Amino acid sequence: MELRLDGRTALITGGSRGLGRAMAETFAAAGAAVAVVARDQAVLDDTLGALRAANPGAAHAAISADVRRADEVARAHTEAVEACGPIDILVNNSGTSNAKPFLDIDDDDWQDDLNLKLFSAVRLCRLCIPHMRDQRWGRIINSLNVGAKAASAQTCPTSASRAAGLAMTKALASEFAPDGVLVNALITGLLVTHQWQTRWEREGHDTAFEDYTAAIGNRIPVGRMGDAQEFANLALFLASDAASYVTGTAINIDGGLSPVV
Repeated sequence: MELRLDGRTALITGGSRGLGRAMAETFAAAGAAVAVVARDQAVLDDTLGALRAANPGAAHAAISADVRRADEVARAHTEAVEACGPIDILVNNSGTSNAKPFLDIDDDDWQDDLNLKLFSAVRLCRLCIPHMRDQRWGRIINSLNVGAKAASAQTCPTSASRAAGLAMTKALASEFAPDGVLVNALITGLLVTHQWQTRWEREGHDTAFEDYTAAIGNRIPVGRMGDAQEFANLALFLASDAASYVTGTAINIDGGLSPVV
């Protein structure tokens, strides 16, 4: 089955590295115009080059913005629409791991995490849904993690922010399904991304990065960590017409890691 996104425009937050970049390149290769939003302009410029190589005929954009701020979200959306056209596919993928003992988290930590992971998605959905509803076609994909379904000890504030995103996914799916706007979540487990590379470097391991990730993979039922392309493949399906009867779901892509379905 060939999955195509010809004539569609996608906006992906956290789109310059890792899962976001894999989705951006995969969507572009399927024919979409793609706008990626992140903060590091140098990395964004590199990603933009990859998008143009994947789909040279489309308008693509790389927009530097801090999605924790409402004004920056609004600017990023405006610039994406000006460069690529109205948004048909929104992927809320911004965020980083932020897990601490509960008593060590102050109000600023909570608010910053909610701004990054929840309110950025709220604001972009509010901006993108009117166009989707008017044309009676839209896709929203929220990148969450296993903590959204089954939080473990010392995983706040991330697990709480992601659980809120899970509830919003279901609520929006129910509200906008009659308008042809389908809303789903992808629940990621342990996938090899830039964040893991950074963590490995920060912790100063003596072992090679490949050995480090292999050891982590032993904790997962399938016996390995996943990769960003596997995540992007599923996102492409949800963004395409092939997923026309799928909404309100939260699909685990975690190699069996989550204790709940």
